Amino acid sequence: MNAKELRAKNSRDLNQDLLKARREQFSLRMQRATGQAVKPHDFGRVRKDIARLKTVLAEKAAKESGK
Repeated sequence: MNAKELRAKNSRDLNQDLLKARREQFSLRMQRATGQAVKPHDFGRVRKDIARLKTVLAEKAAKESGK
């Protein structure tokens, strides 16, 4: 997932993707807490995906309010 692909989506799809990413992050935390094998790089990947989604959503909101 990169910012260029995200900017092509509408706000509704971005919010759904953000919800999915947060659920994945929660799932990873639960797996780590229960002692299941989790790849450490997945935490950083999901965290960065969430930040990317939130940034694009903020850009869209600023653009809409600036009209």
